[in-house]
Amino acid sequence: MMAAGHSTIQPVRPQEVSVIIPVYNEVNTILEVVRRVQGQPNVTEIIIVDDCSIDGTRELLKQTPSTPGMKLLFHDKNMGKGAGIRTGVQAASKDIIIIQDADLEYNPSDFPTVLRPILDGVADVVYGSRFLGIHRSFMLHHYLGNRFLSLVTNVLYNNMLTDMETGYKAFRAPILKGIKIRSNRFDFEPEITAKVLKRGYRIYEVPIYYAGRDYAEGKKITWRDGFAALWALVRFRFTN
Repeated sequence: MMAAGHSTIQPVRPQEVSVIIPVYNEVNTILEVVRRVQGQPNVTEIIIVDDCSIDGTRELLKQTPSTPGMKLLFHDKNMGKGAGIRTGVQAASKDIIIIQDADLEYNPSDFPTVLRPILDGVADVVYGSRFLGIHRSFMLHHYLGNRFLSLVTNVLYNNMLTDMETGYKAFRAPILKGIKIRSNRFDFEPEITAKVLKRGYRIYEVPIYYAGRDYAEGKKITWRDGFAALWALVRFRFTN
């Protein structure tokens, strides 16, 4: 779905992709995520930002052999997903930036689908919608929370997004680099959405596969983050 607005940024081919992977305590999945990302077309840079993991992820990454195009960055203290993305954006050097979570809820095999509208020159930003594609059954309160936050987004910013909170977001690099990210935690999602919509960039949504986890499997976002997201949507509607 396309947001109202226009962009002066034109596609340049061939385009290379930077993948930012913020990670915190995902020792069981991080290497598999990296392996899957490495197998995707157009990906020439992988930036892994460890947010001071304490489960062995940090040590595992430091022991992982370096490969061309891979950057390993480490926070000295736990700061949150938004802070990890901010660090990754500063280090990214390619034409397109896509964000990949370090668990296996989102599958990098969807990269071609997510990137296609940008590569075709019709989109500036692409959101992979969990509600348009195949997905594992949601926990009810997460489903209702996500739907409510997307509704608030659409009301405040006059848009028609189905999944504002999705973890799969792709950007033309100059757009993401040109936006100051203030949020340190999961409120990155509403902040970046608010700022992209306010600037009138072309947003598309595409269906993605989603294998959501529950808390026993390591899910980290809580109801408190939902309230923070709601406040962020309201706050960034009127401020930058």
